Amino acid sequence: MNRRVRRTLGPVVGAVVLLGVLFLTVFPTRTWLDQRSSISASQSRLAQLDAELAELDARVAALDSPEEIERIARRDFSMVRPGEEAYIVLPAPAPPIKIPPGWPFTSGPAAEE
Repeated sequence: MNRRVRRTLGPVVGAVVLLGVLFLTVFPTRTWLDQRSSISASQSRLAQLDAELAELDARVAALDSPEEIERIARRDFSMVRPGEEAYIVLPAPAPPIKIPPGWPFTSGPAAEE
């Protein structure tokens, strides 16, 4: 009986040791590799956001100058300095629509010839 227990106990202990090795090496390594790829993706996104932030900071600095404020006020809001005159050029009017005589059933204005 003692030999029989040893024979069955050996493979069971071996399987338990193998599972222990798997839990201690393979699964943490897999998790570590997943975390490493996640960190790489996060660092890439951070670099992209840092570049975008630098662009926005440069834009804020440019918009903070008095010259840029005046340029935008003149362009977008048609503002002028005291003593200046503002002129607006209107587009040409659309040509009149010519309607044939009697169209439809003389309810519209007659066409000028």
